[in-house]
Amino acid sequence: MVEHRLFGTSGIRGVLNVDLTPKLALDVGLALASYTNAGEVVLGRDTRVSSPLLEHSVTSGLLAGGSEVQRLGLTPTPVLAFLTRELKANTGVMITASHNPPEYNGIKIFNSDSMAYNEEEQKEIEKIINQKIFKRARWRDIKTPISLDETHRYPEAIKKAVALERRWRVVLDPGCGATCHVAPALFRMLGCKVTVINGQPDGFFPGRGPAPDLETLRPLCEIVNHLHVDVAIAYDGDGDRMVVIDENGVIAPLDQTLAAYTRYLIGKHKRGVVVTTVEASMCIEKIIEPLHGRVVRTRVGDVEVATAVKRQKAVFGGEPCGAWIHPQLHYCPDGILSSVLLLKALEDEDKNLSSFVSDVPRYPILRQKLLCPHEAKSVVMENLQETLPSLYSEIKEKLDIDGVRLTLKNGWILVRPSGTEPLIRVTVEAESHQEAENIMEKGIKQVKKSVEETTK
Repeated sequence: MVEHRLFGTSGIRGVLNVDLTPKLALDVGLALASYTNAGEVVLGRDTRVSSPLLEHSVTSGLLAGGSEVQRLGLTPTPVLAFLTRELKANTGVMITASHNPPEYNGIKIFNSDSMAYNEEEQKEIEKIINQKIFKRARWRDIKTPISLDETHRYPEAIKKAVALERRWRVVLDPGCGATCHVAPALFRMLGCKVTVINGQPDGFFPGRGPAPDLETLRPLCEIVNHLHVDVAIAYDGDGDRMVVIDENGVIAPLDQTLAAYTRYLIGKHKRGVVVTTVEASMCIEKIIEPLHGRVVRTRVGDVEVATAVKRQKAVFGGEPCGAWIHPQLHYCPDGILSSVLLLKALEDEDKNLSSFVSDVPRYPILRQKLLCPHEAKSVVMENLQETLPSLYSEIKEKLDIDGVRLTLKNGWILVRPSGTEPLIRVTVEAESHQEAENIMEKGIKQVKKSVEETTK
């Protein structure tokens, strides 16, 4: 029997009452209580309209399994992860769909070390739900959930770890999401002059969508130019991602910002390991390898990055989407902490944001997608494992941890199947646009051939 997969690259997500129902949320809570032998659970939620509903459903399942539930209420995902370890709970549960549209919601689970459940732990939860092997508590062992007001521990911990010397002029855009209260309070504690837009919690996200992207952040860019501030920072719906806008009202390129911060850290530590995914730009290797830094690449997803950061004892891990992991505090991507540490890096290097990222090389990146039925993906990818490398000369590295990624002399190609759509995605980066087009042309031709041979 093939068991139904619930978890994606970042927890369980879906459209409310279509993919993610109150019944499923209850089952997840009961399965988690069964898996942890009724351990102590810290529970948080974002601002989505459906989050209180799912919070009650998960709580019911946890209580039915005998767990003790401590509810934090509205809180960012990284704060929930941090407090799971800080409060010595067995597990943390966050009700959020992060950057997805308002009709979506999700459930993300963290272990006692602040790290999201890995694939093995996820499969155990799925097995309990699919096989209905729940452990239910006796009536006399059912506990009463309690509400906690412990969010203050998070900004206090950051203030203790990071001291800003400049009085930064900052615009914060929480996007009506979970960072509305914590982020402005923290920046003011650190001595910044703070202006906030979209600062009211609202699950309809009236100011902009939960995902901070080029289109939705245009008003914020204009505000930077009007107010003449040092930097603007936008968070996604649950605060595990951040996007920054420089003093000129320009969105800092995500790959280059990641690489620039990585370079700063490696320079500070003199050497070290940083972790990123197979989709990130090669500018990271180009800029830190001369400084004796080493890049470890993982599958796409913050769970994979966090696992590798811990395993490799890395100084840092991050994805180009703005999800950065700082292991000195916890193992969850943290947009709030990332934005504070980025300001600290600018202070240490005595630079503004535009100059901080300006000397990181930008290479042309091409992306294409080809139709491929779900049932054909595994055969197509097996074929490409053998045939794709034969198309290119001077292959420096081949990774098959997430599709097929070939590092070439002047660029790279990544071919990976979509996890949700009937597609094969192809990404290419090279030192010139012509080289990128040449690499892409060969790859696309081979993917089409493999799909046609598999589906005919």
